[in-house]
Amino acid sequence: MPTYEYACNSCGHKFEAFQKITAKPKKRCPKCKKNKLTRLIGAGSGIIFRGSGFYQTDYRKLDEKEKNGN
Repeated sequence: MPTYEYACNSCGHKFEAFQKITAKPKKRCPKCKKNKLTRLIGAGSGIIFRGSGFYQTDYRKLDEKEKNGN
């Protein structure tokens, strides 16, 4: 799910919300409770890699690893 940034035109409160792409934009500010929210245009997010990662050597055949001394 994408993360959208919102700002309230009444109180200035800014926050992020995880929403489905098909979800309608939020209208009510969680802080002042007024219907003055605007969805901001964000830069987007990049790909997030979690864990130890993947390396070219992870997929090499065993005999190639032995030849290279790895």
